[in-house]
Amino acid sequence: MLVHDTDRGAVEPVRRRDPVYAAATRMLAFALSPVAALVAPGRARQTACRWALAARFPAENLDGLAPAARAAFEAARTRALWRHGELIGLTSGHRDRDTQTALYLAEVRRCGSVAEARRWVLPPEESRHVAGTAMDVRPTEGARWLERHGALHGLYRVYDNEWWHFEYRPDGRPPRLPHPGAHRNLCHQR
Repeated sequence: MLVHDTDRGAVEPVRRRDPVYAAATRMLAFALSPVAALVAPGRARQTACRWALAARFPAENLDGLAPAARAAFEAARTRALWRHGELIGLTSGHRDRDTQTALYLAEVRRCGSVAEARRWVLPPEESRHVAGTAMDVRPTEGARWLERHGALHGLYRVYDNEWWHFEYRPDGRPPRLPHPGAHRNLCHQR
């Protein structure tokens, strides 16, 4: 079975250990539920989910996400794990202006043009990562789940070329664009 990698749509085989990690994470969440019920009455599933996913994705960082975006993301991944057995990890969430600027300038250098770079990375004044309302997720199965069910939480995939990028949009589904820079192109055409 092949899945898409986060490297601009490149295809790579599923690692054999991924289903094992997913099963272990689900079992860990189940095992942690009684302790979570003591620590966080009424929020045991979300707490156990948070702990288990922190073990599976130790490098993820939800800090800096806007409070409503973080709550929506945590609710969605709790639902994904408990109702459907899917894991959703955060690869990248909030980025400060300096980090976003560095990513953007590196992409301009890599691509050789601003127009091409904007297909993948936006400058900080346009990036919803800087606002704390954009999330890059993994694995692909989790992103597929979020694409199907994320609207229940105000989370939407917004770019055709980035299966991993979702945004918190509580006012409803935004138009799906071919790539991040397409919004600017549409504004200039009007």
